[in-house]
Amino acid sequence: MARPMESSVKRPRISIDVLPEVRRRLRLAAAKRDLTVRQYVLEAIEERLREDLGEEDEGMLALTAKADPVLAELWDNPKDSEYDRL
Repeated sequence: MARPMESSVKRPRISIDVLPEVRRRLRLAAAKRDLTVRQYVLEAIEERLREDLGEEDEGMLALTAKADPVLAELWDNPKDSEYDRL
């Protein structure tokens, strides 16, 4: 039996290898929330992205000092300031 299409947009696939114990724990945690493993993992990823990037759309698309404090530190130095004058 074919599964219904969630969206007609082609989505990239991400594949990861996990230890059997991690897989077991994922299955238990997903079942506890009455979710599939796929749903559980996608929700966990989305939650972590919100924590790391915030809700701002531009934070995901633009490399800015505000969006990435590590880049801000790299960009804010005398050597790099030479490029600001160009």
